[in-house]
Amino acid sequence: MKNFSFIILVLPIFLSIVANDLCAQPWEFIKEKDGIRIYTRKEANSSLKSYKGEAYLHTKLEKVYELIGNPKNVDWWADDISEIKILLYEKGKHVQYYLVYDVSWPITDRDLAVDAYINTDPVTGVRTVEAKPLPNVVPERTDRIRIKKYWQNWTITPKPDGTIHIVLEGFVDPGGSIPAWLYNMVITETPMKVIKSVKTHTE
Repeated sequence: MKNFSFIILVLPIFLSIVANDLCAQPWEFIKEKDGIRIYTRKEANSSLKSYKGEAYLHTKLEKVYELIGNPKNVDWWADDISEIKILLYEKGKHVQYYLVYDVSWPITDRDLAVDAYINTDPVTGVRTVEAKPLPNVVPERTDRIRIKKYWQNWTITPKPDGTIHIVLEGFVDPGGSIPAWLYNMVITETPMKVIKSVKTHTE
């Protein structure tokens, strides 16, 4: 009975510790450049970090809407994407697409199937784009490593002063044998490059 009482006392404490570890960690500010602020944080149950970038744009809201969440407008995407196929497209609502990353030898190319939902608040104009992996739609190939652990969220918020606040948050496990320390060292470049490209194509 004493052992049972001990378990009853300790179990809630243990569960609390586990729950806190699984909850999202606070973002850590890394750097700011060209008006873009970059953060990282430890991703739950992973040695890899997630990223966050934010900036204010001086442009029209419609330009940002037309760019982010539109797979038919990909000029601003990463230049290492060698292939993209649109699987489903409901403008302003739902997008599914498949893309291939052309990675320099000796690293194997990566591919990714994405399922993204777009929601726009009709009152505030705040738009969110939430993307996650799309499983069991595009067959995997032996010459590519499929990215299966991935998420990405955009939040686009029009401000009273006419500026637009954009936030990009995301995480990707590239799979394969890429060391965690190397990934964590370069992951901050992802939101920096993407947001800089958004600014270039909208302002």
